[in-house]
Amino acid sequence: MINKHLFHSRKKSWPAEEYVNKSTLQLLDFDCGAPPEQAWRRRLNSHANLLKEFTVTFKEAIRMMSLGVRLWSYVREEASQGRKAPIDPFTRERCKPSASEGVPLGGMGSGSISRGFRGEFKNWQILPGSREMSPVMANQFSIFVSRDGGKKKYSSVLSPGHHEGLKKFGDPGISSWDWNLSGQHSTYHALFPRAWTVYDGEPDPDLKISCRQISPFIPHNYKESSVPTAVFVYTLVNTGKDRAKVSLLFTWANSIGGESHQSGGHVNEPFIGDDGVSGVLLHHKTDYDNPPVTFAIAACETQNVNVTVLPIFGLSGENCITAREMWGTMVQDGQFDRENFEVGCSMPSLPGDSICAAVCASTWVEPHGRSTVAFGLSWSSPKVKFQKGCTYHRRYTSFYGTSERSAINMVHDALKNYKIWEEEIEKWQNPILRDERLPEWYKFTLFNELYFLVAGGTVWTDGEGPVADNNKPTSRLRRSKTSKSKNKISKSGHSKSMRVILNPNSHNNSPWFSDDQDSQDYTENVGKFLYLEGVEYIMWCTYDVHFYASFALLELFPKIELSIQSDFAKAVLHEDTRRVKFLADGKYGIRKVRGAVPHDLGTHDPWHEMNAYNIHDTSKWKDLNPKFVLQVYRDFAATGDFSFGKAVWPSVRAAIDYVAQFDRDGDGLIENDGFPDQTYDAWTVHGVSAYCGCLWLASLEAAAAMAYSLGDHAFAEKCKVKFLRAKKAFEEKLWNGSYFNYDSGSSKNSRSIQADQLAGQWYTAASGLPPLFEEKKIRSTLQRIFEYNVMKVRGGRMGAVNGMTPRGKVDDTCMQSREIWSGVTYAVAANMISHGMEHQAFTTAEGIYIAGWSEEGSGYWFQTPEAWTTDGHYRSLIYMRPLSIWAMQYALSPPEAILKMSKINIMDCIQVSASQRLDEADIKRLGVRRNNLELDYVESSKFCTFPMIS
Repeated sequence: MINKHLFHSRKKSWPAEEYVNKSTLQLLDFDCGAPPEQAWRRRLNSHANLLKEFTVTFKEAIRMMSLGVRLWSYVREEASQGRKAPIDPFTRERCKPSASEGVPLGGMGSGSISRGFRGEFKNWQILPGSREMSPVMANQFSIFVSRDGGKKKYSSVLSPGHHEGLKKFGDPGISSWDWNLSGQHSTYHALFPRAWTVYDGEPDPDLKISCRQISPFIPHNYKESSVPTAVFVYTLVNTGKDRAKVSLLFTWANSIGGESHQSGGHVNEPFIGDDGVSGVLLHHKTDYDNPPVTFAIAACETQNVNVTVLPIFGLSGENCITAREMWGTMVQDGQFDRENFEVGCSMPSLPGDSICAAVCASTWVEPHGRSTVAFGLSWSSPKVKFQKGCTYHRRYTSFYGTSERSAINMVHDALKNYKIWEEEIEKWQNPILRDERLPEWYKFTLFNELYFLVAGGTVWTDGEGPVADNNKPTSRLRRSKTSKSKNKISKSGHSKSMRVILNPNSHNNSPWFSDDQDSQDYTENVGKFLYLEGVEYIMWCTYDVHFYASFALLELFPKIELSIQSDFAKAVLHEDTRRVKFLADGKYGIRKVRGAVPHDLGTHDPWHEMNAYNIHDTSKWKDLNPKFVLQVYRDFAATGDFSFGKAVWPSVRAAIDYVAQFDRDGDGLIENDGFPDQTYDAWTVHGVSAYCGCLWLASLEAAAAMAYSLGDHAFAEKCKVKFLRAKKAFEEKLWNGSYFNYDSGSSKNSRSIQADQLAGQWYTAASGLPPLFEEKKIRSTLQRIFEYNVMKVRGGRMGAVNGMTPRGKVDDTCMQSREIWSGVTYAVAANMISHGMEHQAFTTAEGIYIAGWSEEGSGYWFQTPEAWTTDGHYRSLIYMRPLSIWAMQYALSPPEAILKMSKINIMDCIQVSASQRLDEADIKRLGVRRNNLELDYVESSKFCTFPMIS
């Protein structure tokens, strides 16, 4: 636990009054209109510089040339089938990445839209695995103010409009709008899942405006957190002497990003509600047989707020009212005709035409008075379709049905319930925000890194099997016995459709996902959850990276975390014998080996076609199986869920037995195979490695503890004996007196200091298990990492570099050894906290904040990359691993069950029989089986229930 006086002397890094006039903050301080005291902040006129992308060196390029050729061929082959390769370094985005991101919109797993800090809606990820970075500039909030009987008028888009193509002379489109906002007196404040934009006298000097953006990301709430909706609440304060009529305008294009608005066949339709929620539905017809998408934009009419709509206007001026004419109407009248609610559906748009809709909310604000106006946005795409044919219903359809028109119900509920959401969000966040021991940058970065669970590419299904992909009603199999939920009737009157399990590609279907084998469906159905490794690495639930990121899910949505672990547990016992070409060496192997933990759950047919990653044969990786055992035990120990533990136990046994084959000299310790056979997949390892060896030691301890807890004493004894042998060998081969060498080989980097070398010990501490090594060795290692990998890189202002030589130079063996990995840096900091090194921990993690989130950094906010180099070039934006900052919070406030566990040395409870006490001579005499690929999975599969130990 951290010292309560450690950070009292720290200066607040982002005081709100340095960005917003103090009197303005006081005026807006009602109905949550004022931004919080602690948030990430930026002025709207800040320059959004282009980001510098990583490039390999000449030597690295030569070394990777064969891989590059094979990867290029594979990318082209996938493109010929209409698919995107999971890793494609050759195709560049049309919109270059810039430092302009902000808090994304919506809940988890139903498609996402981000909103830049200057107000642009961008980074569209409505369809799984696809992304359109470019902003749709017609999607805007605008304001029209009229005072003194119309003698004073102000009109402006509420965004600086820094984008190519705007302000073209004579343009009937959005260039004709008033882009008057300079942004000099306007600021953005982010504390995910909320954000505030304060306009301090822009465009009307006597009007103070706050726009509060709220999304339903609510920890431990598995209903609202799945809903694709957001609310924008405008707080208006009139500081002038005369009454002001204020009209706020919300415009939205019928588009899902890119050029989709020009594809034709799109329809807009107004709607009006009985209780004041009114707006426009935008029915979007997608390309390539993807499911349709429907948007709802709306505002809430009250006694003081009048809502009108313009269901359709165009950007070209050929077939409907133009954007210029729409703007002129607003400048003149400040509202639209009430009769527009009666016009019905528009004609489908023609190819090449771009149609939009507008919702206007008008209110009078008295002198020194206040007013509140609320807008809502939702989008409905009930079916999520993957490119190899399987289609599923999204999680939110369990509550809102499968009609695309459910967008109306979602936006309605958002506008009626957002205050309840905020109460729950504040109840969650306030204990951390009010903890004076913690540095301010850490608090808001902790919450803002959660952006990835929305904008990182997530899919959350209802947990049932695939559905028929057509417009006809489909039948559904009954839910599993453990699920108590029933078919629901949505507010719109649509019942949830029944469904059948399909077999579109019989050779792809995997029996472990079908409902006839649900022995591991041990808990209520909270759906199935997928999240990408990163928006550039399109693989679902990449497991070696989930090892770092999973702390966020365990802390906030533990049932989702257990669901993911259950999916991988089933996958361990599954085999897929289809042949795959591995691009690193051009050799062939089978897609999924029984007993090996998969690298990922797939790309284009998740759950049914695993291991989309095909650079290396991951069945030979040394970290995946230990990581599985460690995560399962941590989750089992933290949640105390015995049903989960019993359900996944056969897979834990199988995972341990499988990886034991890589102990080729009988010392209990696994060896690496002279290629990058772990998460650092460009960094070769020879012999015993600190990273994989430490993970193996920790997994043996975790498996022994779990076996003991579940009553499998024979396996507990077996793992303890292996652990004792392996620990001795590990220290003899790698400990050099101050840290553990990178590996036991003889290469030039074998003595390098790897930042991540104690990853196994990190998990041991997180699980309440006894430490792997003497405390002085652990602290000595962490201190050496701090002094070398952290402080010798720009004075500790960039994070922890992966590899550092004993001479204090960055290890340039390969691209990854010389990179700083943001998620690994957070993990190292969490490990330091667990061992009483709080000062070193927060200094280490602050380097990621400085380099990525601060004004002096590289501009990686809300798109934290996997890696950057010491000169600030990034690799792989919007990446999963930085969610490991939640491991720091976990270390600061461990679950009660872990605190209790840490007081017991469970390894001492495991008795080793005389037959297992073999000395080194016995081990050499008996020898070991080599290349043991034939494992007895039948025995481990039968071992599924054990007596509980109180």
